[in-house]
Amino acid sequence: MSATPLQRIPVGVVIERRKATSPWIDWLWRPLSVLPGEPDTPLWTQLSSDAERATFYAGAAEIELHRTDTTYYRDNIATGEPKLWVVLRPTNLEPPFDLVAVTADPGEGEGFTQAGTDLVEPVPMPQHIQDVIAAFVAEHHVERAFFKRKRDRADPESLAKRSQVDGEEP
Repeated sequence: MSATPLQRIPVGVVIERRKATSPWIDWLWRPLSVLPGEPDTPLWTQLSSDAERATFYAGAAEIELHRTDTTYYRDNIATGEPKLWVVLRPTNLEPPFDLVAVTADPGEGEGFTQAGTDLVEPVPMPQHIQDVIAAFVAEHHVERAFFKRKRDRADPESLAKRSQVDGEEP
C-alpha cells in the first residue's frame, strides 16, 4: 500500500515444517499462527519438534490498517472465522523463508499470490487482534453508496454499414 497506515498492530509469526510424503521434497512449510505483540524471541527459534514436524518463530511483522480498507476488515470479521494472511518468501538459503507481510485484508492477501513464488496462507485471527480491528472499523469506516455507471447509448447509425461513395472500391 502506498498510503500511510493509520494504525499498526505488531505480531509474531509461528510456522511449521512437516515431513512430506513426496519423493520430490523432504519438507512442507506453512504458517501456523500469529501471536499478538512482538515476542522477545530470536528469529528462527525452534519452538517444538518431533519426528514428523517442528515449529519455528519466523519473526515479527506489523498488520497495517488503512481507512480505505475498513470494508474488507469488517467483512473478514463478519465471516465468524476471521483470518490473517501470512506471506513468506523463499530465500533458497538458511533460514528458508523471509517473513514479508501479515494482512487482515483478504484482497491484499490474494494479491500476494500473484508473484507465484511466495507462500501465502490464511491463519486464524486471534481474538485480541479481532478486537483491535473491530475498534478501528468502528472508528474509521464510512459507508459509501454504490453508483452504477451508466453507459452512453449506442448510436445505431454509427454501427450501420456505410454506403459506397462514388469512385471508391469496397
